[in-house]
This record gives sequence, C-alpha cells and structure tokens, in this order.
Amino acid sequence: MLVIVSLAPMEGLTGRTFRVVHARCFGKLDRYYTPFLAPPRTGSSFGQRALRELDPALNQGLDVVPQLLTKNADEFAWASQLLKDMGYREVNLNLGCPSGTVVSKGKGSGFLRDPGALEAFLGEICERSALPVSVKTRIGLKSDDEYERILDIYRRMPLAELIVHPRLQKDLYRGTPRVEAYGASLAAAGCPVAYNGDVFSPADMSALLEAYPATRHVMLGRGLLANPALARMIGGGPAASLEELERFHDELYAAHFDEMGGNAVMRMKEWWFYAKCAFENPQSVHRAVRGVRKPDEYAAAVARIFRQEPLAAEAVFRN
Repeated sequence: MLVIVSLAPMEGLTGRTFRVVHARCFGKLDRYYTPFLAPPRTGSSFGQRALRELDPALNQGLDVVPQLLTKNADEFAWASQLLKDMGYREVNLNLGCPSGTVVSKGKGSGFLRDPGALEAFLGEICERSALPVSVKTRIGLKSDDEYERILDIYRRMPLAELIVHPRLQKDLYRGTPRVEAYGASLAAAGCPVAYNGDVFSPADMSALLEAYPATRHVMLGRGLLANPALARMIGGGPAASLEELERFHDELYAAHFDEMGGNAVMRMKEWWFYAKCAFENPQSVHRAVRGVRKPDEYAAAVARIFRQEPLAAEAVFRN
C-alpha cells in the first residue's frame, strides 16, 4: 500500500517558502499543510501575510491544504468559501497547537478542554463549510483518559480526515507519543486517519507501518527539518549529500532574504535548530550560528559549517 507523506504545519518554519524550495531540491511531497492562519472577519478578505501563504500561483504544482485556527464558526465558514474560490479542495482545523498563548484563548488543543463546545462547533462547521473539513488534533490536555470522549465526537462527525498527534497538550513535544491512541483512532474514527509524531527516520516509518499496517498517511515535521531527504529515503532513495544540503540551505536563505532582508538570519537560525542534526557534531554547528546577527556574520559561519563539519552517519532529529 502506498502511504501518503505530507509536511506538517510548523509556524515560522514550513510555510510557502520552505515547501517550494524543498520541493525543488528534494522532490514534491504528496501534500502540504500551511502553518495555521486566522480566518478573516466575516465579509473581509485574508490579509496580505496570509495571501502570500495561500496564493495559488505561489504554490503551483503543490497539493496544499490551508489550516485555520479559530473557535468562531461564522469566520470558519466564511474563510472556507474564500479558500474554495481560490481553488482549494479541503480546509484543516487546528486542534493540536499546544502553545500556552493559544490554549489560554480556548483555541488549538485548548478547545479540547470543553468537549461539549467542541462537538457543537464541529457539527456547525461541518454543515456550513464550503469545503470538506479535516482536523489535526492532540489527544487531550492533561490525561490520556480525555481522548475516549474526544474520539467519540470525531467519530460522529463527517470529517474528511483525522490527523492524530498522540500527545497531550501538557507534553508539548516531550516524551514518547502514545501510539495506542492512534491505533484506537484507526479502529474507531469512521473516516481516514493520519499519523503525526516523531517519525524521524526510515526505521521509525517501518516500525509504525509494522505496528499499524492500516496506516495510509504519515505527516512529517521535525524529522524532515533535520533531514530534508527523509521523505525520499522513506521511498527507498538516497540520503542527502553535503552538496545537496548546502544547495538547499542557499536557496532557502536566498528566498527568505528576498522576502525579509536581514531578518532572514533569524529565520534561518530557527531552521538550524533542526538542521544541525544532519551533522556529526550538532553542538559545534549550533555554536557556529547561535551568536550571529548580521548577514555577513551569518554567511561566514555557514561557510565554515559546510567546509569543516562532516555529515552525520544518519541525519536524525534529537531533542
């Protein structure tokens, strides 16, 4: 069975610029999810920042699914029509973001705190949305026991897909995903189910498929940031060479610099938090870039990395 491989929505990291450059350098993934967007007020249009993410001309040739973060059904329904008019075929609801700021507003995984309100909201948006609705979710806030009721709600909704990151909100990204919750979702959801969480290597993918052979869609996030060739390797292709990685870096930095000038240095330093894992000595790479602020300092540091630092035997993300 062919498994769909997609790119996770990661704020500030896996937006349009990243996915376009990555597709050009390492080949297209099956699907891409935008980092979450706030829907505009009813009657308004998306702002310029969101439009840079959503413009179909800038995502040409890529299967992109917009993700919305909201608890306002009217605004979700309005945004879904705007997205349909732009040519999109699906809209995803973020019920997974564990950020304290988001959770405190009852959005993202914070919505899971009130199953009654969640059920009413999902019922309304599934009925009113101009597009099929998929959901990316965590399994609760503080206790594994919360997911039984949450999953029962999902089971009764006409969802296009349920993407499960089997951690609690309090976990953030620590600890081991509770893959049994994903297995329960596969068995009970009544709609297509996808997996997201700690697939950092081809071996991780093989272990997931061995444990859950019904898996049809796996979403990659941190693993692909650390190893941009991960999806290719999962498909049986080669690891990234140093030359490929340098070309990818250079194109990604140039694209960010065109958009934001010198602020691209800070954006790239976020990427290096993961990309350092592609090298034999991640801490040496981290030290090389952590203190730089100006573009010329950054260019010199990166040149030293690619000239002096050998690649790891296997590029695998480590916390």
